Amino acid sequence: MKGIPNMGQLMKQAQQFQAKMAKMQEELGDRTVQASAGGGMVTVTANGRQELVSVRIDREVVDPDDIDMLQDLVLAAVNDALTQAKNMVNEEMGKLTKGLNMPGLPGLF
Repeated sequence: MKGIPNMGQLMKQAQQFQAKMAKMQEELGDRTVQASAGGGMVTVTANGRQELVSVRIDREVVDPDDIDMLQDLVLAAVNDALTQAKNMVNEEMGKLTKGLNMPGLPGLF
C-alpha cells in the first residue's frame, strides 16, 4: 500500500482544493464577457456567475413595428454572453482540476 496518502493528507488536500475553488469562483464573479448581435446594435455583458450585468440597445434598432427583430437580437446576445461566461468558468475549472482524478467534477458547471 505504499504511495497511498493517509486520510489526514486527503482531508488537507480537499480543504486546499475547496479554498482554491472558492477563491476562483469569487474572482470569476468579477470577470465579465461581452457579446453582441445585429452588428453591435445589442450588446450584453455577463459575469462569471453567469448573471447579466448590462444590456445596451442602440436607439436605431428600436422599431415599434418590428419588435420581433429586437427580441431576437436581445435573445441572441444574451445566449452568446451566457455561453461565453460558462466557457470561461469551465476553462478556469479545468485549470484548477487538472491532474485530479475526481470523476464528475468537470461537468459541475
